[in-house]
Amino acid sequence: MTDLKSDVLRIYEEMVGNAKRATNQIGEQPDAGGQAMNMHTSQLNDTLSREDAEAALAVLRRWASAVSAEEVATLDPLVSRLIPGQEVSNYPALARAYPDAFEVDDAYKASMPDLQNGPSSLIKGAKQQIQHVGISNFRLPIRFHTRDGGDLTLETSVTGTVSLDAEKKGINMSRIMRTFYKHAEETFSFDVIERALDAYKTDLESFDARIQMRFSFPMKVESLRSGLSGYQYYDIALELVESAGVRKQIIHLDYVYSSTCPCSLELSEHARQFRGQLATPHSQRSVARLSVLVDQTQSCLWFEDLIDRARLAVPTETQVMVKREDEQAFAELNAANPIFVEDAVRLFTEQLQAENRVSDFRVIASHQESLHSHDAVSVLTEGETFASESLDPKLFATLFHVG
Repeated sequence: MTDLKSDVLRIYEEMVGNAKRATNQIGEQPDAGGQAMNMHTSQLNDTLSREDAEAALAVLRRWASAVSAEEVATLDPLVSRLIPGQEVSNYPALARAYPDAFEVDDAYKASMPDLQNGPSSLIKGAKQQIQHVGISNFRLPIRFHTRDGGDLTLETSVTGTVSLDAEKKGINMSRIMRTFYKHAEETFSFDVIERALDAYKTDLESFDARIQMRFSFPMKVESLRSGLSGYQYYDIALELVESAGVRKQIIHLDYVYSSTCPCSLELSEHARQFRGQLATPHSQRSVARLSVLVDQTQSCLWFEDLIDRARLAVPTETQVMVKREDEQAFAELNAANPIFVEDAVRLFTEQLQAENRVSDFRVIASHQESLHSHDAVSVLTEGETFASESLDPKLFATLFHVG
């Protein structure tokens, strides 16, 4: 009886070896030892019949049924695909322990696949420019200046996006984070944000870009009458947008206040006057989002400046520290400043129009009614920056302050 394994190796070499060599160009090719060898056309012209292939396959299967999967893999891992029941065999066995000592060198990195930088033939769907693609809500501590000359380090959520040309498959999103981290130790201002945006635009070879930074900004506020004080927190977002070579600096501020319904106030007083009936007007926690385009030709617009403008417009800001005298004062303050949601956006607008460091703006107000099971909302814009015929379907749901 002939040596079955020797037959397998011989047949395998004749079939697979010749087939591999046939795919190479005729000429000088390196052999296993690195030496050049000549490929002769007579070797390439050898033709194997279907019967030869069937016979070889039968021999391979006979041999494989009598040996271990590791021996099959030693011959060639692809052979397992020809063996019934071993089509998806994972041999040779892969290492399962984490390789702590493994180090990545430049050659290894160069060998790694990078589909996002692949050719345009890999694009799925329409070959269309994407206005913004990137990452949202990566967080890190950022240091900010305050109006009084101090610094605050605040947990900040960063969104960074760039445009993507129609012929590009994708971007390496980690570059946005790496670029941003290079500036993370600086005290942030719009100038620093611009440098970060310049850097990742260059890294990602993009034409438009945006950075948005969200954080909660604390300010100490005094109670109305008791002399107590506490920290009020304001949701603020800084946004730097570059489109078609034009950069815009935008500040978003959420201002939380109490709104007393003027109609309900009048009806309550009517009940007291005409029927001696005690009644209370309905009031509710309300939120306004002020979005302003900063005029870069003017002096710095501090966060505190924008908050002061909001307080001047609607002084019924929710309170932090409250004793009985403060609670009574707040009831009086609400009665002195009853507002519909339409009044609110116009009062905020009046203050923003008086601020020379602001150009375009948008005011969105949501009064989360205690009378109704729905909210009262309003939007007022000035200038082209925030003008839009369509609104995010969940826009008003984001104006909900949970305390």
